[in-house]
Amino acid sequence: MRTDGYGSPTVVGGGAGELVLMWAGFPVLGAVAGWGLAVGAGFVADLPWFPVQGLFAAIDRLPEPHATIGAVALGALAGLVVALVGTAERLTVTVDVDRCRLRRDGTEQAVPRRGVRAVFRDGKDLVVLGAADEELARERSDLDAGRLEAAFRQHGWPWAAQDPHREAFRRWVPELPGLPVGADALLRARQRAVDRDKGDDARELRAELARLGVVVRDDRKRQYWRLTTTPPPGEGRAPS
Repeated sequence: MRTDGYGSPTVVGGGAGELVLMWAGFPVLGAVAGWGLAVGAGFVADLPWFPVQGLFAAIDRLPEPHATIGAVALGALAGLVVALVGTAERLTVTVDVDRCRLRRDGTEQAVPRRGVRAVFRDGKDLVVLGAADEELARERSDLDAGRLEAAFRQHGWPWAAQDPHREAFRRWVPELPGLPVGADALLRARQRAVDRDKGDDARELRAELARLGVVVRDDRKRQYWRLTTTPPPGEGRAPS
């Protein structure tokens, strides 16, 4: 790997503190919630307006101390599950002069530096744009924006304060003119995936739209789109 005076790779991740918070904090919070459920079940069961009273009444009838011990154990277990999922979904970004690597849930995407036109944060998304202003990567995370900017600038990447094409996005509505042939159907399918919180389907359909030269960004389950600078070879666009 070349360094060209930019130093060793820079890794931006959540850090050990975040892991400690997840693996120690979530089980404790879950245990406390379980204890509160066991202690307060009788009180809640007597509230005529509260939903699922039967469940709380059943918990209140369980013998002690088994009910409290079981509720605390189940709460702690739920906290461990949340910590496991949170750890798997953490994004780690490694940047050097030649490429950046985005790693999440055991999978890694490598983006070569050559041809990258801009890197920026769009809300909580880290976005990398290519030579035709297409999205080479878009990953959501809670990573510190300042650390990300420093890492990319340190290795000579073109960091931008905001999306240089933000004003080019238009809100998608069915049968909107100006889209490439076939894009409207993909956006319809993707809207259904977004509405149903099917992240994997939405990501796959985003990639299909990218092949047609369409860039998509989401804002509170609304889709916005723009076209890349150069349409993909062999793809026509519907008349506007």
